[in-house]
Amino acid sequence: MPTPLEPRIKRIQKKLAVSQTGIYDLPTCNELEKALGLLVSDLNLFDKKKNIQRKLGFTGRDVDGIFGVNTTTRIEMFLDTRLPDLPAGATMIVSKKSLDLVLESEISSRAAYNSRYKFPIRPGGASGITIGIGYDLGYVSAAEFERDWKNKISDSKYSKLKTVVGKTGNAAQNALTASIKSVEVPFEAALEVFYTISVPVYAKQTSRIYPGIELLPPDAQGALLSLVYNRGASLDGDRRIEMKNIANWVSKNNTKKIAEELRSMKRLWINDPAVRGVALRREKEAQLVENSGYFVRPQDYIFA
Repeated sequence: MPTPLEPRIKRIQKKLAVSQTGIYDLPTCNELEKALGLLVSDLNLFDKKKNIQRKLGFTGRDVDGIFGVNTTTRIEMFLDTRLPDLPAGATMIVSKKSLDLVLESEISSRAAYNSRYKFPIRPGGASGITIGIGYDLGYVSAAEFERDWKNKISDSKYSKLKTVVGKTGNAAQNALTASIKSVEVPFEAALEVFYTISVPVYAKQTSRIYPGIELLPPDAQGALLSLVYNRGASLDGDRRIEMKNIANWVSKNNTKKIAEELRSMKRLWINDPAVRGVALRREKEAQLVENSGYFVRPQDYIFA
């Protein structure tokens, strides 16, 4: 007579492509370790089960090596590729981890922001004058700048910065006068614009160039948001071949290929010490994508 859990275990085994024995045997646990991103251990079956439970988020006495309803439910959640429905107005589901990567890449920390980024800078190349958390004044309209910043900084600061909106490249560099450099943007204002304006705006841009992205795991969605936040949404030109290729892999839900394209993109910065940090950012995004899964705690979902 089958046990009550046998049908559920067989469905799990079917997803793992192992024999449907209806019990958590060694081949099943080996495949679970692989699916969880663990090395296949040479532990005995009991300790292997404990290893799996730890990776699934169990702690303390709950790491008991017993694969009953609790562990089976957690495994089913991990293997489930369904995501919550998007609320009206949201376009993507990203992970907290991926948004933390964007913040880390843009400013590192509050202390670093107050030391290096609270005054306007120009990163170089074709960029404009940047304020806050990667907010490029060269690529927004006067109306967008007013919407985003009018009530978050003083009128005098707003008036000064408004004069450099839309300027990029050499024009932006020439506009970065001592008067503009003296405009301090508080961290709290920068963070508010990041979460309330920039993330939703870039999510829409990312979703537009990568149709089907909402079906990827949240870490993968967030990694591509990070990419577009850093490079913009254009897919034109030789320097954006990989970004264009990613659209095809998104449509096929192929996270392995997406990670490969992100790593290939590093060719653009790897040999330039001034921007080597961008290559490191691509590597971190690639790691997020290739290790992404649908098992994300509800508190780590972010609707963008």
